[in-house]
Amino acid sequence: MSVTVREALATGAMWLKDAGVEGAEKDVRILLASAMGVEPSELLLKDDEDVHPEQFRTYDGFLAAREKFQPVSQIIGGREFWGRWFKVTRDVLDPRPDTESLIEKALEGGARQRVLDMGTGSGILAVTLAAEWPEARVIATDISTPALEIAAENALEHGVAERIQFAESDWFEQVGGTFDLIVCNPPYISLEEMGSLSPDVRNWEPFLALTPGGDGLEAYRIIAAGLENYLDEGGLALFEIGHRQGEAVSEIFRAAGFGAVTVSKDLSGHDRIVAVARE
Repeated sequence: MSVTVREALATGAMWLKDAGVEGAEKDVRILLASAMGVEPSELLLKDDEDVHPEQFRTYDGFLAAREKFQPVSQIIGGREFWGRWFKVTRDVLDPRPDTESLIEKALEGGARQRVLDMGTGSGILAVTLAAEWPEARVIATDISTPALEIAAENALEHGVAERIQFAESDWFEQVGGTFDLIVCNPPYISLEEMGSLSPDVRNWEPFLALTPGGDGLEAYRIIAAGLENYLDEGGLALFEIGHRQGEAVSEIFRAAGFGAVTVSKDLSGHDRIVAVARE
């Protein structure tokens, strides 16, 4: 029995809604488009076309995975970030649009030569900055070997692998030298908040990349204690934060001796980036 694109979308959306998946209509378009090897926007022109049986079987498997709240990016193998496609697996965080605020803030100050990305995950920050700044040399660290392997694949895919050095390191532990830009999206969710996360995040993304435990601020305390030794004079450090953490994270860096600490917002108007300048 043949199934049209319209029918496949309607049936899939009903399936996911019944399972309690939010944003089902958007998800099924992405999943069906991926199964058919087209862009989601192309489906608008294919409403009455039949879905090939093999493609429909793939789509059916995608829906079964999404019903269990597996993130769409993991199901289809990646997500777009700052206009580039990044491979995503269960070993790395799903790139969030909010994190693009950090890239935007970094680019405001003009090109940097020596960049450190700590807790690189899928490599979205390191790879994006290396691609935007052809002269930049980047060190990208993570405590997770599987995450570093994914980041290296993404660097190779975007033609910047020769300018990024990947290293397994617990924050500054294995880092040498100084940098004119340091970027970091650390785990910042408090242990108390973990229980309220959606199952997409709580059950499928790496625990250590989500929370350091306690109040969620421990990574900032560790980094603040050593930052002066790694940030050049005139250098800038940018940190993603939870939207209620602006003042608390700022105070951590002020207490460590940094006077030029500012907070900027994401596109939703929430506090998202703490900038620390070494004057």
